[in-house]
Amino acid sequence: MSDSDFDVPAGIDVLRVFCGPDGRHGNALGVVRDGRTYPDEASRQALAGQLGFSETVFVDDPERGHVDIYTPGLRLPIAGHPLVGTAWLLDLEILELPVGEIFARQDGEFTWITARPEWAPPRTLERYASVAEVEALTGPPPGEGWLYVWAWEDEAAGRVRARAFPRRIDERGVSRSGGAGACTGGIVEDEATGAAALLLSAELGRALNITQGRGSQILTAPAPDGTVEIGGRVMLAGRPADPGQPLQPRRQGVTR
Repeated sequence: MSDSDFDVPAGIDVLRVFCGPDGRHGNALGVVRDGRTYPDEASRQALAGQLGFSETVFVDDPERGHVDIYTPGLRLPIAGHPLVGTAWLLDLEILELPVGEIFARQDGEFTWITARPEWAPPRTLERYASVAEVEALTGPPPGEGWLYVWAWEDEAAGRVRARAFPRRIDERGVSRSGGAGACTGGIVEDEATGAAALLLSAELGRALNITQGRGSQILTAPAPDGTVEIGGRVMLAGRPADPGQPLQPRRQGVTR
């Protein structure tokens, strides 16, 4: 989907989170800066379903970092790419969620959040023998439940190739299928998944440089206290004259 495909109501920023080094790809995210415009759970759920992004964030208190996250089907207590994107957009150092406080920081072109693996929703992490096998998948492998397939691209360097398939009914509340193209109106493959990256980094016990989906990039860094940092680039989804041009970062002329 190109930037010009986004058609959202006023007051909503559309971001791409975990963009690749060239500024492309990333997972689309809707951010409602003033949550009061959608005051209850029903109106928020309806908007999230209308937008159709993996997640939509409602900012209830920008000073305290109090946010509310919805998929097209349900409310979430925590999710990776919405928190990285919102922290970047609002320059937040702390985000308040039901699970607790999420710390965020900026480091050059990357935005990082810190979370605990036990806060993340369950994901099946399945290692493949080679990058070629991961890339050869034409759709979700048969089965049910949220699946994160991965392979070492360079184990010594911590480089991973991954793809994510929600499949069936999951935490996102969207119907899934074991076959490609059978998920009408749903997200067959998730472009960049912070929660799954967090779980994989915790399981392997090491920092990772993950290429997911079409070319999104997620960085992870586990800490001695059991937390894991998740980092990536965030771009504001503008509408450049040439749709082939990369998205424009907020810090290059976008006024907040």
